[in-house]
Amino acid sequence: MMGIGAYSPESQIRIRMWSFEEREINASFIAERLAAAIGARAIFLGEDVTNAYRLVNAEADGLPGLIVDRYADWLVCQFTTTGAERWKHEIVEILRTLVPCQGIYERSDLDVREHEGLAYTTGVLSGLPPPNRIEITEHGCRYWVDVREGQKTGFYLDQRDNRALIKRYANGRDVLNAFSYTGGFGIAALAAGASSVTHVDLSERALTLARENTALNTCAGSGTAEGKKQGSDVPSVSDFIHGNVFEVLRQFRDEGRSFDLVVLDPPKFADSRGGLVKAARGYKDINLLGIKLLRPGGILATFSCSGLMTPDLFHKVVSDAAVDAKRDLHIIRRLQQSEDHPEGLCFTEGFYLKGLLCRL
Repeated sequence: MMGIGAYSPESQIRIRMWSFEEREINASFIAERLAAAIGARAIFLGEDVTNAYRLVNAEADGLPGLIVDRYADWLVCQFTTTGAERWKHEIVEILRTLVPCQGIYERSDLDVREHEGLAYTTGVLSGLPPPNRIEITEHGCRYWVDVREGQKTGFYLDQRDNRALIKRYANGRDVLNAFSYTGGFGIAALAAGASSVTHVDLSERALTLARENTALNTCAGSGTAEGKKQGSDVPSVSDFIHGNVFEVLRQFRDEGRSFDLVVLDPPKFADSRGGLVKAARGYKDINLLGIKLLRPGGILATFSCSGLMTPDLFHKVVSDAAVDAKRDLHIIRRLQQSEDHPEGLCFTEGFYLKGLLCRL
């Protein structure tokens, strides 16, 4: 016997393995896996760092199709496979006993559920419904999170370590935060003393929350509103631009604008292998624009969250962009998802977020 898995007749992946041992999948098995996953996070995550992090990361924690994120006093779950859906009731009951919280909310509204023959579903699973916005803290910064309708489960928790890293390079710099969502990288940069931050995103809803998050951190309020750099009398300015990021960056290039630090954190460009070539062109185009906007000595933090985009291919795409831009970049560090989003040794697809930190 090879092991035991959950069978999904509607999916291209017919069986997802839950155990490679001869084990019975029952409530005790689920409790054991959940306790191990939650216990692992306790090693490196505490209230002094953040109160928002991933508790269960699907296959990496031996529970395929199950995502559980904590946001302050609420848990947000995603059940993306038939196996996880089958054990939903037991999972919720066990989570209630393992993690004290005010409520557990479901955000199973992902396209992948359609491939499993499952309908979208959201709503309260246990306890109280979450408020429209939950305040979280992360490395001294505060953020409002919309767990009901925000991207993923409400916030890009997988970028926590990279947001902290960006702070090292932000002091006194003019920062471009492209694909800004609700402002995470830009607000971290302001907290570290950035001179200015320009947020660009296609979603007006996300930019509205970015403005509120900026105000929450007593930095620049909105538009041309001014705050002060940390430890300085020099004002910091935040700007929020609603528009297609490719078009806005082309406009910046044509206007001769430039920045000391450029963050490129686009959405997933490739959903299938058939779309990988087109995705590679998209990544090259946005990196070409980002590199051209860098001042001498500037820093580029560029990411891909497309699981099909391998680290080697992403490296080549950024390298080709630098060649076309006629710029010489050095890689300072290779980046990946934060520690609470581990990759299983037997599930390399779990390594989806890759990035490069480069200096011009």
